[in-house]
Amino acid sequence: MKLHNWRQTAIFSTLSALILLMFAIGIGLIKVPHSDAGGKREGGPKTADARLDLRESPETQALRLNTAELQPYSADERENIAVYEQLNEAVVNITTETQAYNWFLEPVPQDGTSGSGTIIDTRGIVLTNNHVIEKAIKVFINLADGTQIEGSVKGTDPENDLAVVEFKPPPGTDLKTIPFGDSSNLKVGQKVLAIGNPFAFERTLTVGIVSGLGRPIQTSQRNIIRDMIQTDASINPGNSGGPLIDAHGRMIGVTTMIYSPSGGSIGIGFAVPVNTAKRVVAELIEYGKVRRGWIDASLVQIFPALVRYAKLPVQSGLLTSRTKKNGLAEKAGLRQGGDPVRYGSSVIYLGGDIITNVDGMKVDTLADLYSALEDNKGGDKVEVEVLRNGNKVKLTITLADRDEVLDHP
Repeated sequence: MKLHNWRQTAIFSTLSALILLMFAIGIGLIKVPHSDAGGKREGGPKTADARLDLRESPETQALRLNTAELQPYSADERENIAVYEQLNEAVVNITTETQAYNWFLEPVPQDGTSGSGTIIDTRGIVLTNNHVIEKAIKVFINLADGTQIEGSVKGTDPENDLAVVEFKPPPGTDLKTIPFGDSSNLKVGQKVLAIGNPFAFERTLTVGIVSGLGRPIQTSQRNIIRDMIQTDASINPGNSGGPLIDAHGRMIGVTTMIYSPSGGSIGIGFAVPVNTAKRVVAELIEYGKVRRGWIDASLVQIFPALVRYAKLPVQSGLLTSRTKKNGLAEKAGLRQGGDPVRYGSSVIYLGGDIITNVDGMKVDTLADLYSALEDNKGGDKVEVEVLRNGNKVKLTITLADRDEVLDHP
């Protein structure tokens, strides 16, 4: 018979007890309490942007979970459930009415587009996409309780595909809002949630990750939206204008478009960063538009025929045809052309500076210039690099108001 000392006996007994305990837990004889991974979380910004002065609903300052009710779910599921249950009522369905003409050229109303929007202020201010309300003669806000209210367009920014709509909440209605987050520190792989109204199915939740950052997406011939957020969260027609939300319930983007050969979601969607929206919303609420700066000169996008005729040293860039007399660009040293040639119905003056870089961004086309100056206002100073007689020259130009320059060339 083999003998054991007291240490061996103690070790053997302890191991036997652990094995029995693990077996009991495994078959459910002993219940182990789960940690509250979805407990109280850090909320959105404590104070609204001073310029925005938004009134947020108190319920959306931080996520709060009823752990007793959500105990059967995983930590990730509890997170998704909490975000949806607390924020879905802040997402509205936007429908529009547009104007068409019948066979007798009489104006007749017809159904327009449908999309989503986010209530960002309890006074009835909604953030959405510009293309959702574009060409609308009437805009209707459909709340979570089924109430439909006619709203009005407060301001639009086609360059970032954003718009602000406002409506008057019914008496006694406590609107819920979604607080703005911060899109400057997003990471690829971070979980995101999208709430919207795809194909008229109201307040649908989809979940995914940030698939890419800093995507430049061209939305029109002259507009490029920089720094778009790419996500694989399913986005379909009707989601446009809805919020892209992080796991803490803060809006980090505005879902805008999808890439899809078939028209349905294939996991490539894009959202305008919320930091762009925060900057734009204040302008839209106050002025109805975004005031931007511009170089007060007549600029011509270089094209192949012009390169061949004028024997230009570059294949792309913006030729300075004329500068405004005694204007800001002229005072900064930007040189205009002096040799007039006719191209179609236009006259181009050759020999001027060729702009190749503005505010640190390479400029090949007019769309690039719009993008480079998108976040600049009149009075701002920008560094401009030009090609002059084969040499690179750097200038510091004070920008004029873009509307004044383009409306009065």
